[in-house]
Amino acid sequence: VSDFDWSSIDTSHLPSSYKTNSWQEKELLQLADHFFQQYTHLCPDRKPLFIHPVNECGVQKFVSTTVRPTLLPYPDMYYWSGCASFVCDYLIMEPLKCPITPPSSLYSPTTILKYQRGNCFDFTVLLCSLLIGAGYDAYCVHGYATLEMCSLDQTQELCPRLRKPPEVPEEEDPNKYRIKYPLEPQSKFELQQKAKKEKEDEPAQEEETEEEVVMEVGKAKRDPLHGLRVHAWVLVLSGKRKVPETFFINPFTGNPHSTRDECFLGIESIWNHRNYWVNMQDCRKGCKDLSFDLSDPFCWEIMFSEGNETSQLPTESAEEDTDDMKKEEIDMSFEMPLSWVARIRVSCREYENPFSQGKKVILYDKAKLEKWAAYANEDGLVECLTVYADSDYTEELEVKEWFKHREDLLYMREVNKQTQLITDHFRPGHPLLLKAHSYTSLEPETGHTVEFYHTARVDGLWKRFENAAEMTEYFVGREDFLHTRHIEFGERDKKMEKAGITADANPRPIVQIKEYFHRNPEKPADEDIEERIFMVIDDIIQLTYHLELHDTIASQVAFCRVIGREKREDEIFLSRENTVKYQPWSSEKHKNMLHLYDLLWELRAEQKELKQQVRDSEAEMLNILMVREEEEANIKLSVSVYSNAKRGQEHEATV
Repeated sequence: VSDFDWSSIDTSHLPSSYKTNSWQEKELLQLADHFFQQYTHLCPDRKPLFIHPVNECGVQKFVSTTVRPTLLPYPDMYYWSGCASFVCDYLIMEPLKCPITPPSSLYSPTTILKYQRGNCFDFTVLLCSLLIGAGYDAYCVHGYATLEMCSLDQTQELCPRLRKPPEVPEEEDPNKYRIKYPLEPQSKFELQQKAKKEKEDEPAQEEETEEEVVMEVGKAKRDPLHGLRVHAWVLVLSGKRKVPETFFINPFTGNPHSTRDECFLGIESIWNHRNYWVNMQDCRKGCKDLSFDLSDPFCWEIMFSEGNETSQLPTESAEEDTDDMKKEEIDMSFEMPLSWVARIRVSCREYENPFSQGKKVILYDKAKLEKWAAYANEDGLVECLTVYADSDYTEELEVKEWFKHREDLLYMREVNKQTQLITDHFRPGHPLLLKAHSYTSLEPETGHTVEFYHTARVDGLWKRFENAAEMTEYFVGREDFLHTRHIEFGERDKKMEKAGITADANPRPIVQIKEYFHRNPEKPADEDIEERIFMVIDDIIQLTYHLELHDTIASQVAFCRVIGREKREDEIFLSRENTVKYQPWSSEKHKNMLHLYDLLWELRAEQKELKQQVRDSEAEMLNILMVREEEEANIKLSVSVYSNAKRGQEHEATV
């Protein structure tokens, strides 16, 4: 964005420290000028250093005094990720006027925050100020980067929301007692001939790879200013705040990068609020081989010695007179003056609504990410990720939405544009104990999968799937070891449907109920049921028992209806004709007809209870759909007691 005119900003209200220099700052500028003269004389091939640009009032200020360490009173701002996210969301990126030279001015972080825009150096100084205030060992970096990083072009990168965590391979313990089979014998002559042939084929392969590289470069439109584009970013050293490894932060995106990242092509200098260092290492291979031990004078030339040490800049010749060298030596130990920048302040309203243009849109490789402030949308939408099939962003494949502050506790929604399948995800605490809900329509019996927070349920139900023909329920941690229940339904009475009778008065007939149980180690296998099937319409009950370790065929029992006998309520008729059992490993008591009679009596009672549980599950699904339809029709957002900005808006609306 280059439409903003910085020359028209009002500087009359700024403090006097913005418009003048104290005697300490004047002395500091003199020492910096002397250091710069030595540097340009002894390193004439290096680019000019970024030391004392002018501020918004046209006054020269040393870059270290522009850094104003500040800890903002918000929990997220105590961590580097929160600081980086706020800076990249709050500010609008402006490119450098000249891409190969640093800017001639560096405005204060307070002015940058006021107008919510700036270049990479403005982003970096503000972010570094916040990180140092939070206790990190952070530094501003002046260096060189790729065109994509300098221009905030992320269209070739994978969206961070789509990155999968790396899979940790399971390490197998080597068995030292394992039999080692002899290797297959190989001919040394054949191996020599193979190696010789590979050497002969290497030049042809190199030519092919060169052609491929040329083709890839041609497609990527190679940057003519590669390696010359100036960029600024943040360096965070390991040690403080338990940072395990040194890393970079790109202030435009807020993303962390390894110091070996090939997007960073070189470093000229770094600085913080206390000192300034010049990189004396070779950057022809980028930053991957750089040492960030700032106490090493051969790698980093410090501007102001931290003791009585003198400057370590290389001399022109080793044969210079020692007396002349002593005259040239200048004590560079100096106490850095305090920052001239006023205290950095961010109000609650600004912190909670960081997007100056209402929302922020980021384009990635075949993906688009949109961000809004909390309460900006009536439905609580704060992020929307759209995944496309092509790079032109025309054919949508998937949409993911994230929500905040919804009273129904919905925090994420996934929409598959190809199948139109919608999956809602809920936080713990929903009145119906919902965890996830997958559907294509909120109409009943159209295919719904509901997941629950099972630890809060008495029955241990964690998942239920239902459509017009079947229902499947999955359980966890039940005392009866039940883990799956499958119900098959028949078609409703069409005459009653035509008469306009509701679904409640015309329920679906239950055809079959199947239940599956885990092994109960306290019971013998031939008494521990693994599967039981209730064929309700056919009046058949089948039992299948678990197997012991040495068994191959499971014990089974089946109770069938007697042909030609009318079924009477609360009557159990048992004979050898309607009982089929195969229990090869059972004891004598299982072959007793009295035992089978008692078992059948229990199963009849359980079947009756099961039918009622199925009806209760159907009613629960109808209630869930009704509640979800009402919640979507009347979306309500909860206001946190810590949200001062939102509560202020509500107070103004009521007044």
